[in-house]
Amino acid sequence: MDMTLRTPLILSFGSINIDLTARSQRLPRPGETVHADSYALGLGGKGSNQAAAAARLAQPFDVDVALAGRVGRDAFGAQARASLEGFGVDLLPLRDDPEHPTGIALIGIDASAENCITVAGGANMAVDGTDVVAASPWLDRAKVLLLQLEIPQTVALAAARQTKRAGGLVVLDPAPAPEHGLLDALWTEIDILTPNESETFSLTGIRPATIEEAKTAAEALVAKGVRAVLVKMGAKGVFWYDGTSSGHIPPFQVTPIDTVAAGDCFNAGLAVALARGENLPEAAWIASACGALATTRRGAADAAPEWSEVAALLQQ
Repeated sequence: MDMTLRTPLILSFGSINIDLTARSQRLPRPGETVHADSYALGLGGKGSNQAAAAARLAQPFDVDVALAGRVGRDAFGAQARASLEGFGVDLLPLRDDPEHPTGIALIGIDASAENCITVAGGANMAVDGTDVVAASPWLDRAKVLLLQLEIPQTVALAAARQTKRAGGLVVLDPAPAPEHGLLDALWTEIDILTPNESETFSLTGIRPATIEEAKTAAEALVAKGVRAVLVKMGAKGVFWYDGTSSGHIPPFQVTPIDTVAAGDCFNAGLAVALARGENLPEAAWIASACGALATTRRGAADAAPEWSEVAALLQQ
């Protein structure tokens, strides 16, 4: 890979899973077996979902998308690589782990869309400083670095520091919500934090049911050191705050059937918009459209919209 190329790069540094999803009329109780109506095996993990969605969205533009992290040397790792290559993601920074299996998520969904999920992180939890070193050329080149919390926070911190030093933007999706909060040193390395309602509550103690509550929470998060916050309020839209200016983006009118990919597609859309030079309010608007479209189809990475669909929704 020629690192002298100046094409804008989005690098997702995070988790790669294979999701095994079973749909049944109801979820089993402890000790019980139920028969599923169907099952599906597909790409998952927040790192790979955001990379795949960004690559699909970026197809019409001169923007590159790469993924750093680990998969096992197993059939699931080969499946994940093949799926990501199909989306057009650069996998040169993605490493094979000879000792740990590819991460998997076992997902049960009932007829009312309630779910229970068991994640075995596998190789994702073994990611360490050697992966940061291996990804250094991409971290130095990244215009936007996408981070999540399905790899150790110490690794996310090291990656963020390197991209910040090189002049790139760091976007952190604080998901899953950290039980013990973020590392103190990580706050000041974040350019844009994108928590949903439950993650906002976890980080601030404020559940943003109103715009005023979202504003209060966003101000508290900026006070911790991040440069800007996009509070994802679900059906109530998105509130953004950059320390001086703020605004609310109303929800797009779509008919949701599955919200599992909404957050990852939101962050992917945000990254593509930022890589193309959009300002924060415009990028947040685009991201909101991407997240909304993702709810209109099933699946994780496969729910990612194409740019033409986003453009059409933005014009409505």
